[in-house]
Amino acid sequence: MSNSMTQISPIIMSLQAAQDATAAALKKVRSFGIPYTVSIVDGAGHILLVTRMDGAAIASIDTSIAKARTSVYFGAATKDLAAAVADGQPLATIQTSTSIPLAFVAGAIPVKNSTGVVVGAVGAGGGSPQQDHEVAAAALTAL
Repeated sequence: MSNSMTQISPIIMSLQAAQDATAAALKKVRSFGIPYTVSIVDGAGHILLVTRMDGAAIASIDTSIAKARTSVYFGAATKDLAAAVADGQPLATIQTSTSIPLAFVAGAIPVKNSTGVVVGAVGAGGGSPQQDHEVAAAALTAL
């Protein structure tokens, strides 16, 4: 029997990568002086790592996860998806047609491997949508 663990899916992001991304995000957060939650999900949108700073809003846990999941599902930064869910737009009813929480507001960016496959996403919550996007972008600099 092998000592290595079986890889269930080829669409993965390592825990080490998630930790590195989180560290870079927290470095950016400190410049804002706002407590944050940073969530990393894998390529299927499942939680890989969630870090909630002392004092971060409880709601930022769920919102950062929902943003990250949305980014994986659509393979795009959530700031680029917001217009698609407006009244009369193609995805206007998507948030009510799924039982899984999604968030179409800036604050998450997908993580892609060297061939462009989405292997995860970083979601941030705690500040303004623009600040949340900047935190997610900072996380990607570590990858």
